[in-house]
Amino acid sequence: MKSPTWMLVLFLFLAAASGCATGPVITADYDRSANFTAYRTFGFASPLGTDAAGYESLVTQTMKAASRREMERRGYMFVETDPDLLVNFNAHLSRQLQVTQAPPMPSMYYGYRGGYYGGWTGYSNQTRIDQYVEGTINIDVIDARQKKLVWEGVAVGRVQPRERDAQRAALDAVITEIFAKYPFRANE
Repeated sequence: MKSPTWMLVLFLFLAAASGCATGPVITADYDRSANFTAYRTFGFASPLGTDAAGYESLVTQTMKAASRREMERRGYMFVETDPDLLVNFNAHLSRQLQVTQAPPMPSMYYGYRGGYYGGWTGYSNQTRIDQYVEGTINIDVIDARQKKLVWEGVAVGRVQPRERDAQRAALDAVITEIFAKYPFRANE
């Protein structure tokens, strides 16, 4: 039976391309020994990981607003002093390279061979180099009294160039996705 290898190559290409269009990869973990039912209030760590320059950045403002909203949705109350939990976060951008190789797509000219024999073996693989910016966001929830990490959510994905307002909206959306992995509620 003849095997249409070009269809397989096309399928793999389309699967890889559709995989690139997805959002960030989000993971989360928590301390199994922590008593989450005892936590009722939260505040923010000082200084926050995004405030390395000594002042509150626009990224920090966006992340604080989104984190506060998500914690309050889960029944926690924000307090300035002596909270049960501290929320800290960090954001990092890095340039990445992705190098992929694929066999050349068969041209229609060689279609007459119909799978009986291949083209000249001198045709080399096609190499594609893709440069992109990868963003990582970490959100830490810390037991304030014990100074111990009790929950961590991380998002890693490609950052698309956008207008400033769209960047804030995208950052807000990612924080919402990270907190979707937070399985606890206050008073429960």
